[in-house]
Amino acid sequence: MEVFALVGPLYRRVQRRIELDAAQGVSVGVRAVLDLLRENGPMTVPQMGRAQSLSRQFVQRMVNDAAAGGLVESIPNPAHQRSSLIRLTDAGHAAITAVTTREHALLRQAAGDLTDADVATCVRVLGRMLELFDDVDANAEPPC
Repeated sequence: MEVFALVGPLYRRVQRRIELDAAQGVSVGVRAVLDLLRENGPMTVPQMGRAQSLSRQFVQRMVNDAAAGGLVESIPNPAHQRSSLIRLTDAGHAAITAVTTREHALLRQAAGDLTDADVATCVRVLGRMLELFDDVDANAEPPC
C-alpha cells in the first residue's frame, strides 16, 4: 500500500510537469500517443488503448489532437480495412524526441545516489503490480 500511496502523487506531479512544459504543444495524452508510436511503430487506436489501459475514445481524441498538430498521420492497415494505422510524422518524431530529452535531463537530476540495481528493483516491483491488474478493462464502466 505504501507504493500505491507514492505512485499516485508521483504520477500526478509528473503529469503536471509535462503539462507545464507543453510549450511544444504536446499535452500529456498526446505525449503518451507519440511515445507509444515511437516505441512500437504504427499502431491502430484500439491497440494503443489496450497498450495504455485507456479507453479507445480517449486515445482517438489524443490521436485527433496529434493529427491536427501534424504530429501523426493515418495510413492504410493491410490487416484491417476499417482500422487505419497511425504513425508518427517527421514533426511527431522531433516533438517526442524534444520532450523525452527534457524529461531525461530532469530525471537524471532525481537519480542522486540511486544505483542501477535500485532502479531495476523498482521497475520489477511496479511491473509485478501492473501485472496484478492486467484483467482491468479500460473501456469497462465502473460499478454504480
